[in-house]
Amino acid sequence: MNILLLGYGKMGKAIEQIALERGHQIAARIDADNRADLETTPSDAVDVVIEFSSPESATENIKYCLQRGWPVVCGTTGWLSHRTEIEKICQEKKGAFFYASNYSIGVNLFFRLNKTLARFMRNYPSYQVSMTEIHHTEKRDAPSGTAITLAEGVLENLPGKNRWVNREAGSEGSLIDSTDAVEIESLREGTVPGTHTVRYDSEVDQIEIKHIAHSRQGFALGAVVAAEWIIGREGIFGMDDLLGSDQL
Repeated sequence: MNILLLGYGKMGKAIEQIALERGHQIAARIDADNRADLETTPSDAVDVVIEFSSPESATENIKYCLQRGWPVVCGTTGWLSHRTEIEKICQEKKGAFFYASNYSIGVNLFFRLNKTLARFMRNYPSYQVSMTEIHHTEKRDAPSGTAITLAEGVLENLPGKNRWVNREAGSEGSLIDSTDAVEIESLREGTVPGTHTVRYDSEVDQIEIKHIAHSRQGFALGAVVAAEWIIGREGIFGMDDLLGSDQL
């Protein structure tokens, strides 16, 4: 399988290592400093694109690749206001697009646990839900895509919660002015790959679930497996499609 890496930062390099270990080839490595090389890459030299660039670049990158007929596996977050546009292009071109806010199998198990806990808490309004996400200082978007997915999981399963709000590092106090909101606190510290905590607080106790990533390897492996899986498929996919709901 010939992979075009679109975004060659730390995640791109981790993906490259795993792809090579699994017997794949790298067709091209495209980053901000050689973006023009994307247009000179032969269409038949690429079997699939793995896109981990930046929130500012992702939308145009994905559109361009889909228009060239390349399947795209995207892990960039912070661009989802354009998702409808991307999905329309994918359908028009009869292409293949795979998006996940997080490709780690452990995180996807955590997503399912989060939804289950939210359902458990429906009958206990004395508990207030909130979240904290911690990432390395180079991460540009806040809250993280993983935190947004967690918040959406709560909103789907906990009546009375209709929106999320973000509190970035350095902010004081709570942003919540209504009990219908889930607050997400975003912290940027050192080289942290990703830590996500969901907590339910009452006056007498606290319930907390947490996922801690020890490295980028779990994310990178999931992205490569998704790239292997999407070859020959048509449509719009996510981790539930890859892993199967029975396996999450």
